[in-house]
Amino acid sequence: MEKPESCNANFSEIVLSENKTVKLIGTAHVSKESAVYVKKVILEEKPDTVCVELCNTRLDSLRNQDRWRNMDIIKIIKEKKAILLFVNLMLASFQKKIAKKFDIQPGQEMINAVNSAEKIGAVIVPADRDIQITLKRVWRGMGFFKKIKLIFQLLLSLGPSEDITEQEIEKMKQEDILKSILTDVKKSHPEIEKILIDERDMFLAQKIQNAPGQRIIAVAGAGHVPGIKRYIAENNGKSIEELNTLPPPGKFGAIFKWLLPAGIFLLFILGFVMGGKDTGTDMIWFWIAANGIFAGLGAIIALAHPYTIISAILAAPLTSLNPMIAAGWVSGIVEAFARKPKVRDFEAISEDILTIKGFWKNSVIRILLVVVFTNIGSAIGTMTALPLMLKILN
Repeated sequence: MEKPESCNANFSEIVLSENKTVKLIGTAHVSKESAVYVKKVILEEKPDTVCVELCNTRLDSLRNQDRWRNMDIIKIIKEKKAILLFVNLMLASFQKKIAKKFDIQPGQEMINAVNSAEKIGAVIVPADRDIQITLKRVWRGMGFFKKIKLIFQLLLSLGPSEDITEQEIEKMKQEDILKSILTDVKKSHPEIEKILIDERDMFLAQKIQNAPGQRIIAVAGAGHVPGIKRYIAENNGKSIEELNTLPPPGKFGAIFKWLLPAGIFLLFILGFVMGGKDTGTDMIWFWIAANGIFAGLGAIIALAHPYTIISAILAAPLTSLNPMIAAGWVSGIVEAFARKPKVRDFEAISEDILTIKGFWKNSVIRILLVVVFTNIGSAIGTMTALPLMLKILN
């Protein structure tokens, strides 16, 4: 199969058995030529099966453009998924801006692959691991400060696409989009690359190998092709079940979230015992003021409703002592009721994520901002209060 010289795609054939072959197309996620080439190959080859570098969630989002209307924002907060959804939206924003710069729909080559497969009646296999599992594995493998760094790095990516250099664009044509965005974080946290690339290469390789049919075409980003070919050739790696399993929280983290409030209560007691009523009372007020002020500032940065800001100030000193609840969850729910999102807010998400102003203007996204920044503010308040309390005790 010949391809145009300008096409940023590669094509290779893998023989799995005497009766089963895979034709693997490595594409550039931001290339019009790649999208056209994928469609051309599938329509001409007419395979039994088409595997795409999409998970079920992302495939459904391509087919269901109105998915945002069905989102229950309060349920998302209660299920502790607000931060993951926020990260997901920022990643989508970055990809969509790059695609807009190239005048191409995000994931156009995957859309073409799915549409072409449906046209010829081929089986469609979403071969990638669920994006939520990938993000959760990344998130769980990072410490508190790395998580803060990741959020702010993604916020910086909300800048105009004109700031992206030609060298960065060429790199994106050959790399996985998640890897491109998280390059700086990856340098200081190298295990992230295993989750973003190596594990997904294993996952894709197994899904492609196990796909039904004798003639299979698999469409994946060029950055995944070497890994997919290697894992198919070596026939090794973790199983699908292992790759889909979330690692348990680290023992230190699980213990620390209970140890911290216990230690703070102990400081209060020591304050009253060693320093008397005034010292103990001052320590409590330092705790309340630091947590409340910084959580409130977080809500203010998110342009929250006045009621939400008050709820953040009141909730933070208490939630910081309860490992089962976070100040951001309280303020996020208050914001959702104070400024109940309208249908047009849900419909406008895909456009509003393209600009910094849109992130703060859209009521749905602003609720997520409230959750994130209130939680960050509360954490900063805790770190500020502790040394002040110890100083008073001494």
